[in-house]
Amino acid sequence: MSPPASHRRRSRLLRWPLVFVAILAFHSLAVYLFTRGFLLTRTELDLHSSRDDHPPQGDVSAACTSWPPPAVDRLVIVVLDALRFDFVAPSTFFPEKHPWMDKLQVLQKLAANEKTSARIFKALADPPTTSLQRLKALTTGGLPTFIDVGNSFGAPAIVEDNIMHQLVKNGKRVVMMGDDTWIQLYPEHFNKSFPYPSFNVKDLDTVDNGVIEHLLPSLHNNDWDVLIAHFLGVDHAGHIFGVDSTPMIQKLEQYNKILEGVIDTLRSLSKPGGTHENTLLLVMGDHGQTLNGDHGGGTAEEVETSLFAWSPKTPPDAVLSVLDHSSCNVDQHGEEVCISTMHQLDFAATISALLGIPFPFGSIGRVNPELYALSTGTWVNQTMGTDACTSQNDLEAWMRRYAEVLCVNCWQVKRYIDQYSATSVIGFPSEDLQHITNLYSRAQANWSASLRFTCSSETGSQDKLEEGKRSVLPQQIDAYTDFLKTFAKLARSAWTEFDLWSMGIGLLLMILSVIIQAYTLVKLNTICQPSDQKSASSSIIGKLVFAFALVAIRAASFLSNSYILAEGRVANFLLATSCITSMWHSMVKGKFSIENFVFLFLNIFTRFGIDIGMSKQSPAPAITKDHSVNAICKIFGVSSCNILLEIFPSISLAFVAYIILKFLSHAICQRFLKYFVSCGTMVSYVSIAFHWASETTLFSHAGIVQGFGRSLAPRFVYAIGGLSLAISALYRIFSPSDHLKMNKRITILAAVMICSWSPTILVLLGKQGPFVALICMTGAWCIIKLQQKCRRDSGLSVADPVSVIQWSFLAVCLFYLTGHWCTFDGLRYGAAFIGFDHFHIIRQGLLLSIDTFGVSHILPILSLPFIAMVSYNSTSKDDRLKNVILNNITQVWGLFAPKYVFDVIGLLLTDLLICLASFYYS
Repeated sequence: MSPPASHRRRSRLLRWPLVFVAILAFHSLAVYLFTRGFLLTRTELDLHSSRDDHPPQGDVSAACTSWPPPAVDRLVIVVLDALRFDFVAPSTFFPEKHPWMDKLQVLQKLAANEKTSARIFKALADPPTTSLQRLKALTTGGLPTFIDVGNSFGAPAIVEDNIMHQLVKNGKRVVMMGDDTWIQLYPEHFNKSFPYPSFNVKDLDTVDNGVIEHLLPSLHNNDWDVLIAHFLGVDHAGHIFGVDSTPMIQKLEQYNKILEGVIDTLRSLSKPGGTHENTLLLVMGDHGQTLNGDHGGGTAEEVETSLFAWSPKTPPDAVLSVLDHSSCNVDQHGEEVCISTMHQLDFAATISALLGIPFPFGSIGRVNPELYALSTGTWVNQTMGTDACTSQNDLEAWMRRYAEVLCVNCWQVKRYIDQYSATSVIGFPSEDLQHITNLYSRAQANWSASLRFTCSSETGSQDKLEEGKRSVLPQQIDAYTDFLKTFAKLARSAWTEFDLWSMGIGLLLMILSVIIQAYTLVKLNTICQPSDQKSASSSIIGKLVFAFALVAIRAASFLSNSYILAEGRVANFLLATSCITSMWHSMVKGKFSIENFVFLFLNIFTRFGIDIGMSKQSPAPAITKDHSVNAICKIFGVSSCNILLEIFPSISLAFVAYIILKFLSHAICQRFLKYFVSCGTMVSYVSIAFHWASETTLFSHAGIVQGFGRSLAPRFVYAIGGLSLAISALYRIFSPSDHLKMNKRITILAAVMICSWSPTILVLLGKQGPFVALICMTGAWCIIKLQQKCRRDSGLSVADPVSVIQWSFLAVCLFYLTGHWCTFDGLRYGAAFIGFDHFHIIRQGLLLSIDTFGVSHILPILSLPFIAMVSYNSTSKDDRLKNVILNNITQVWGLFAPKYVFDVIGLLLTDLLICLASFYYS
């Protein structure tokens, strides 16, 4: 071939990878615009409240012209990370009792026996329920969003006004121990700190032991005003073992003993003149967790956590008139326990009022009346103004003081509303703002009249005066509460409104990209089809229509919330539909094949795998009574079953390794490359077996297995995989390929790539990995065999689009089969620490990404060349074959990518992998 012709052919080969780069850029722009309008945003103000701030005299009465006086001297906050509501509330409040309930007996007994000074709250968090977002929301008093826009965007430390800043600014001394996230958020706010690393979810004890070491001694010291102790054991136990597990129960029992010590210490030092005479204890969670120990979303299990409050000094009995008695029940000992409900949004405002510090500027919560009333200091007959009434009983005096606190609370929120509306890019609707302003003005206008009436000394009917006092203050409190609750509802609505213009433009660009890809596929079909086969090309049109119909149905399913939650089942249903259609088509032609039956059976098995046990919707470590494995264990015995469950994954792994090595012996012809990849694969699979053996009880006394298996074995797998990727890249760049046919060359490259990635993905998946690998191999075998028969029957040189769609749907099914889920709580954080004990953001982030996208993106996309080349043999010498093969690979990827149009991250990752792979294989 002459140089000009060779140059033109090379230009054609490089054309399609560049097309994919353009599609990636197109998708990135569309996703950016759609995401900009879809993810919730709010403007972060850098303004801070000051002790000198006060409402203008013309706006409010003289009774609330200053911040509330302190009601407590010291505050102890014990944070039990991921504290579910049913960890604290008695089991009698729930339809069914579970093993993890009633373990925190010390809190339940106090709530039952000391009703005027102890209370259990159901604390409701606002999603997202990640720890960092919740701590930020708790301390700022604002609502969390997925994107906080401000000058500090991307910075780990919080610069928005918060109670930590106000504590330091107003001379309060703060001591922190436990989760080092506090230090990242507030690096310069603690007089003393004892932080411990929080990201190693496999470590249940390091953080907790550090807190235990410093907590009780610190309670005897006088060098702090606020003490924060953040335990992490329950959160980590949930991530690794699930809620219904022995480690979780052991952690809860340990916390019960710790809390007994804390309460006994506070009680012993609470006598008149004692260190903790006026101290308040709060035991709380930052969020809940699902049964499998995850959090981040907005389900009831994740947003419902607990808050327990106890004051060593008992308030007057009048506090019972303030506390809610609508949710009461007897505990397991027959004692009555009442539970209240509060929003975590109110935490910052309530703590600020109790400690007598200015409310954070951006706080939009309400001072919770029940938590505020549990402090004895709020019952001291001392008001904030100069016109205090002197003839009030305890309840009336408290209600007046609380009304004054709400008066300042409302002014502070109204100030924030005005400032936010003036500076925010996306403010609040004008009609809603007017309604809020009217509520505020009405409440403040009634305040002066309420004060005059409750403090009136004029002669008159004593009965009418007493009746008026009982009604006016509650009405005033209700007016302030109505204003605060209405704005909180407005804020939740406004900060969940979408930028429809950006979303619409992004969606239109995405649809346009799909149209471009459809045109590209038609163009590729013309290029791939030889001129003597044009008459047969009409048979592919029907398959193209059917394939796009399947993709369109799946895309339409994302418009329904129910179908999004059941995405795995939807993909499995569409895969079954394609299998049945293919089987029916074969039977009509009288050419029934065993591969159709095997593929349909595999699809049924996959459906059961998604629905039973292997799905992330159920606790991963637990085998429930309805689990199919439990039925098998009843037949063979529990001990024999446990041994089989520990051995069988290794047997399956050996079978997978045998198939891989057999495949390598036929796929790679270069001696050095074959030996290296084969040896690396064998060492990797042996290392995986060692790692699993180290986690079983069978080798618990084998020191070598334990030492090598837990840390070194997974690292061997990662290192061999990385080295294999490097060698494959060098082989791609420097190895002469003129003596190899295009299909043989691509087969070698694809084989090396698959063998480089698969061991790492398998070790991250855990003992379910071999089963998933066998399902993937069997599915690939069925699809390739059916593809071959389709090409022989039709005489077409193009890839079967239905086969490609089946491969993509199988990838989606494998994602859910392996226990993943498209939510924050669907991430398998434990996989990021396989082989490592300490957290490094890049290393653990990479491992978590490989575990998440390994079976759904990486392996399926990199193995697509096998579908494109199944009908070509290595003896063909037709030079046109190179163009046909590469165009087929391009066509396959072009069909594969639109499936992820609505999967944002998956879509961009798919495009990126397609670009890299197209350059790699071209």
